[in-house]
Amino acid sequence: MDSGMDIDGVDGTPKVEAQDELVDVEFSRPSSSSQKQKQNGLHSTLKDLPVKVHIRRPERDSWVYVGRAVVNYETSGSSGQVVVRSAASGKILVRFTEISELQAERRGNFVVVGIIDGAKVVSWSLNALNSSDTLKLLSCIQVCCHPSKLAVIDPNGHHKLQKRVERLIKEDRRKRHKRRKEADSMVEAFSRTTIGADQQQPIDVQ
Repeated sequence: MDSGMDIDGVDGTPKVEAQDELVDVEFSRPSSSSQKQKQNGLHSTLKDLPVKVHIRRPERDSWVYVGRAVVNYETSGSSGQVVVRSAASGKILVRFTEISELQAERRGNFVVVGIIDGAKVVSWSLNALNSSDTLKLLSCIQVCCHPSKLAVIDPNGHHKLQKRVERLIKEDRRKRHKRRKEADSMVEAFSRTTIGADQQQPIDVQ
């Protein structure tokens, strides 16, 4: 994997600060017209956007190349979703919806999306052609997958959901870093052992 895929060096997890006091906030449900306007905007922004797709499965440290794909914003009734389809077969590789428990982050021209699957994390890396497409992709995923209905109906539940996603992704990153550090230590120890053995070999003098 090239250096562009080494995304673990920066912790881009957003911080959520606890408030010192409770504040009464009045939530208003978005109107159907504003929802339609948002969907139209996402449709025009995210249409047949080409990407290269990699996946990192749970308990794995390396990325696996999936192939080229196109990303579109699609609607089903009043809800929308970001759909990633194989450019070769048209098969859906992954879709991101409002009910997806995920966190999307930018790493150069990559958008890395961590999705919670039970208590594990499946990571998708979408490599766009340029910075402009990367920003479009990231913003559309964040807007489309924001659980706005839950935030309105149950703000406390929405906050707990966000914290759970952040916690599981941080824990997954911590475990990967630990495994990588242990692997590096083993390689270093093996190198020292090999060098020491070579130095002890007798030298034949003719």
